[in-house]
Amino acid sequence: MFEGLGQLFFISMSRVALHTLGCKLNFAETATIARQFAERGFEVADFGTSVDVVVLNTCTVTEKADRECRQFVRRALRHSPGAYVIVTGCYAQLQPEQIAAITGVDLVLGSKEKFSVFEHATFVKGQRATVYVSPVQASVDTAMADSSGYNERTRAFLKIQDGCDYQCSFCTIPLARGSSRSAQIPEIVERANRIAEEGYREVVLTGVNVGDYESSRSENLIDVLNALESISGIERIRISSIEPNLLTDGLLRRWIESPKVCNHFHIPLQSGSDSVLKAMRRRYNREYYAGRIGAIKAAAPDAGIGADVIVGFPGETDQMFEETYQFLTEQPLSYLHVFAYSERSNTRAVELEGKVEVRVRNERSERLRILSEKKRRAFCEGLRGTKVSVLFETPLQQGIQSGLTEEYVRVQVPSDHSLENEIHGVLVNDIQEGICIGQLNVKTEAMRISTHMESMVA
Repeated sequence: MFEGLGQLFFISMSRVALHTLGCKLNFAETATIARQFAERGFEVADFGTSVDVVVLNTCTVTEKADRECRQFVRRALRHSPGAYVIVTGCYAQLQPEQIAAITGVDLVLGSKEKFSVFEHATFVKGQRATVYVSPVQASVDTAMADSSGYNERTRAFLKIQDGCDYQCSFCTIPLARGSSRSAQIPEIVERANRIAEEGYREVVLTGVNVGDYESSRSENLIDVLNALESISGIERIRISSIEPNLLTDGLLRRWIESPKVCNHFHIPLQSGSDSVLKAMRRRYNREYYAGRIGAIKAAAPDAGIGADVIVGFPGETDQMFEETYQFLTEQPLSYLHVFAYSERSNTRAVELEGKVEVRVRNERSERLRILSEKKRRAFCEGLRGTKVSVLFETPLQQGIQSGLTEEYVRVQVPSDHSLENEIHGVLVNDIQEGICIGQLNVKTEAMRISTHMESMVA
């Protein structure tokens, strides 16, 4: 019966738009869903254009993410009033009935069902959404995903892990995605080879807790890096984020020594107050975190290091926030991702005393964002007069090309021809609003990996 419906459907409906809320992991999963539509003859169009089907992949890290889901459903229907609307992702897993009640939503798919759209969709608009959401405890596989062929042309996000066994008191991710589980290395290598064949130069390893990677054969993240390093065509490997307690000395050494793994670390901190870290149920204290940052800088002084920080957590006093601010000021970080604490149902934190006023949360967020910009500028200033390796991303625009260094710094150069998806040496000679301005340096080796391979041959 569904095949018949599908045949009728494809005659009159052929355009789909997808939108991602949240992290790089969500982006990789959205791209995988997009490929499923493309394989069935759909044209994948930009979100906000007139289409027949809309897919919204949601996040639920903050209260704002929940609100954004509703806003994007309304926005989609303004452009495509008759579109069949599918909502999936973490918010759909945790609050399916709330989403089903949003006017215009036709189908709600949980975390396990998100890659089975064509098994559940009727593509016929109804009065109320149909809901397919299984308990996350039923999720036992990793459901491989990557972003190749979708939007980004130079780097692809590759999911290698899902779920989390940590029980941080503020987080709903274990409720939305289940326990930690990892893809097998042969599957990862197969995906990475396809990514390389499609012309991507950089692969970004993503997951809920990437550092917790462990295959059924007890292989760890080091083994993943070893396997990916040998893939021809992949010249950069970036690790999206890693918990400080999982950045072991062995992993750090392999990370630094690798000719392909980017000299960029994103290490969540969340708070610089030991009292707050304990209430958050984090697995380290500020001294341990500082030690990991120090170890990185000792091994790679030019490494780019970012951190996540949550302000306004229940019980965070002015003094505790000042401890965080001072701690961050002292750390050699290159940028911060700042979040104001959001109350989330079914978390331990929502039951804690000492609620911080929203006004105070916003004030603290602003102070840390200003600090982040200072750190970003200082890091960029340290690159002035140096040569960096840049993977150019954007097509030529008004004679300017833009790309990212291994350290995750944005660089712009003047060029009269497209450099998209090319890696070039750039001499940094100016800094403008946190962006390095430079010029192509033809005498510089274009790729760090090429230099390494030449030395091996010699």
